[in-house]
Amino acid sequence: MSVRYAILGLLANHPSHGYDLHAAILALAGGEQNWDLKPAQVYTTLNRLEQGGLIEKTEVQQDGGPERQIYAITGTGKTELAEWFSNPTIGNQQGDDFFLKLMTALVSPDINPSRIIQKQRMLLLQELHRVTAQRDQYNPKSEMVQILFQDKMTMHLEADIRWLEMIEVRLEEIQKQPLPEPDIRPRGRPKKNSK
Repeated sequence: MSVRYAILGLLANHPSHGYDLHAAILALAGGEQNWDLKPAQVYTTLNRLEQGGLIEKTEVQQDGGPERQIYAITGTGKTELAEWFSNPTIGNQQGDDFFLKLMTALVSPDINPSRIIQKQRMLLLQELHRVTAQRDQYNPKSEMVQILFQDKMTMHLEADIRWLEMIEVRLEEIQKQPLPEPDIRPRGRPKKNSK
């Protein structure tokens, strides 16, 4: 979930301040156990949204404690939020740590890629068991957000387990193939043409 658009969506519902926005985003995500969102990230995003003209300060409240700046979405913010809602979202599939570990194992002497796959599968199965047990503790009449998030995690874990099984079946074939070669470019400035 993008903090930027979550903030815009919440402010489209009603003006609010950073502390309440942080709590509301965590509630939407199903709690801190599902998303590690720091308050500083919310406040940094609020500053960027304000600088971009997507939100504005409407008032400052002082309820006996520190000042709270109340933000509201602007017309430009509503337009950007509508655009975000109108486009599908794809998750980041690049930069996967395990994939890089496995590819590195294929080029490393004295490393058994099969063993790495087995360990990863064991970890994923343990995580799948944990997520499933946690899901079963939620009340479907009042905690559907948490159930939906656990379902999403379950399906991702199941897909990763199936992917590992596919890799394991193909591992011998993969190991016979030449490794990808880097595209090495010359460093420095290009040489000037001498006339």
